[in-house]
Amino acid sequence: MTGMSVALLASLAMVAPVSASPSADPDPSKQKRSVDAQINQLREDLHETNADLANAYIALRTTQARLPGAQAALTQAQAAASRAEVANAMAAQELEVAQANETKAQDELAATSKEIRESRGQVAQFAAQIYQEQGFGELDMAMTSTTPQQFADRIALIGTVMDLQGQSMVKLATAKASQTAQEDHLSALRADSEKAKRKAEATLSAANAARDRATAAKAALDALAAQQTRQAATVKAQSVAEQGRLAAAQAESARLGAVIKARAAAALRAAKIRAAANAKAKADAAARAARNKSKGGGGSSSGSSGSSGSSAGSSGGPLSAPTTKGWISSEFGMRFHPIQHVWRLHSGRDYAAPCGTPIKAAAAGTVIEAGYNSGYGYRVIIDHGVIGGVHLATTYNHLRSIKTHGGRVGRGTVVGYEGSTGNSNGCHLHFEVYEDGNFVDPRNYL
Repeated sequence: MTGMSVALLASLAMVAPVSASPSADPDPSKQKRSVDAQINQLREDLHETNADLANAYIALRTTQARLPGAQAALTQAQAAASRAEVANAMAAQELEVAQANETKAQDELAATSKEIRESRGQVAQFAAQIYQEQGFGELDMAMTSTTPQQFADRIALIGTVMDLQGQSMVKLATAKASQTAQEDHLSALRADSEKAKRKAEATLSAANAARDRATAAKAALDALAAQQTRQAATVKAQSVAEQGRLAAAQAESARLGAVIKARAAAALRAAKIRAAANAKAKADAAARAARNKSKGGGGSSSGSSGSSGSSAGSSGGPLSAPTTKGWISSEFGMRFHPIQHVWRLHSGRDYAAPCGTPIKAAAAGTVIEAGYNSGYGYRVIIDHGVIGGVHLATTYNHLRSIKTHGGRVGRGTVVGYEGSTGNSNGCHLHFEVYEDGNFVDPRNYL
């Protein structure tokens, strides 16, 4: 708890998120370990903050820690989608070229097939003519010539006809060879087209999947951003409530300080009066002894002045630890509040042990208050009187329950049980020591 003034966080825009790796491709497990460690530290820093505010703030910081990873995932997904779309466009272009080559080859094969049909028709026509003329048509035509010139002309004509027949045969053979090659080429092109088609289909599927992942990543990022906005609003509202709780705690701390200071002043005055009375009694006794001696009296005084003051005990300090269980989770001193962004006095020593752990009086004294306070939860306040020339009082805060409600208690008497009531979000005892009505480090007296 604190007795110092606390400023309300004016704007959550100043809230720094839990740090996360800036890398575009962070190691998720390493990032999680880092975030978890920081969140655990936050819980330690906020262990005396109202649980609703602490939980809201931790939830906000956790969300903020996830945002860089979500943004990196979106960036990666968008880049993958862009690469997939480029690959799909290239595959589609390859398919278009392959299909165009296949169409061209089909047209060329069709033209060759037509040429073969025509050549076969010509060859068949020549064959039919030879068959009809029993193979002697050209010779008869030459032998029936009536003049040498006619004979020569007919021989030349016969040669021309034979050349045409030969050309038709060569053309047919060439066309058939070309057809075979074109058919092989077309088969290869069809295989290329089929391969390009499968590739295009695969890249299209990959592009669609990449776009879906990018859409999902964007939705996840948007959801986190919306969640952060809601959580920030919750933290802001809880911060306002926390300011009220802290103001009440301040007022209570001031009230209690005034009560203890008044008791301290009264105790110190009483101690001075007792000391003066003791000194006077000693002086009077010494004077009587001197008078008796001067009168020759041999008697001796049987009175004794006694001793005054409270014993500090033999424990090494006037106060004992309120519990020996658990560990010291926070010492006395200034602390920076991660939500309010102010330095505050942590006015005691915190003992972290399981809820229900017995809490004992640090020294003999009088229970001056025992009950519930909104900030401190269930607590007990013990006035130990003047010890070593100073007035000491101790408080035991955030108890689950109280065992003693007034009267005298001895050192080690169970006054309550450890808990997490009031402004607390985990089982612990907040132990305070007042010296003459002011907070001091408990270690000074333990």
